Amino acid sequence: MATLVRKPSEPTFWHDDTLPFVEARSIDDGRTVRYGKHAHETFSIGVVTNGRCIYLNGKTRQAIGAGTVVLMNPGDAHACNPDGSGPWSYRMLYFDVSWLTAIQQTLGSSCSDGFGPFLATATTDPSLYAGLYRLHDVLTDPQADSLKKHCEAQAFMTTVQQVLSPAPSSPSHRHRGLARAAEFIRDNYMRSIKLEEICAAADLSPSYLIRAFDDKYGMTPHAYVTNCRIEFSRSQLRRGRPIAEVALAAGFSDQAHLQRSFKRLVAATPGQYRS
Repeated sequence: MATLVRKPSEPTFWHDDTLPFVEARSIDDGRTVRYGKHAHETFSIGVVTNGRCIYLNGKTRQAIGAGTVVLMNPGDAHACNPDGSGPWSYRMLYFDVSWLTAIQQTLGSSCSDGFGPFLATATTDPSLYAGLYRLHDVLTDPQADSLKKHCEAQAFMTTVQQVLSPAPSSPSHRHRGLARAAEFIRDNYMRSIKLEEICAAADLSPSYLIRAFDDKYGMTPHAYVTNCRIEFSRSQLRRGRPIAEVALAAGFSDQAHLQRSFKRLVAATPGQYRS
């Protein structure tokens, strides 16, 4: 039987249908990797295991290196790319928000309206670095059973909550129109959307919408549509759907369009991700 040999520069993905609340990703040599700014529906946390990179999250821009733990709340527009000084590698974990919210509620650290976002975007806490590194090893170990993996994930995210408490809840100051615009996009991204439709749903002018939407979500409405399509595509590829079928279901004009957008935001091809 032939053995699949993966190049160090190619990303490795892990997910398990028995543990649908967590996904893992790693790359051993990412010096040529380039991410466009994007966001996830999940809570994302990772470690830089070698080299240095430039980390963007919202309006913050940080030069970080090996030993750093990065955190992205759901919806945070971000990107992390090597600084060109040499080899760069990382490990990432993506957690379902409802699963994580349940942990927060158990610990009494969730917001009244659900998930409590974290203030920290990065930390060099050694216990979190070691914990995530170990959890990634356990999750990707084919000899470890689902119960062990589940317990390790639960223990790690409990530690994260205890070390980095979520931001205290406060009255929302976000413009309701922008929230309606984002909701409209999430409900309609599988089809062609006109700017006028988004403005009508949000009751905002085009000029204000484009400026304020980018300020709040870290990307333009068009980029937000593409991001939603990529998140949907990831979920469908994990289920084994054909790439061409996923492309059309997500709202892309064809498979090539999906390929280009997926590569830009995920830094991997749909085929690499599905494998």
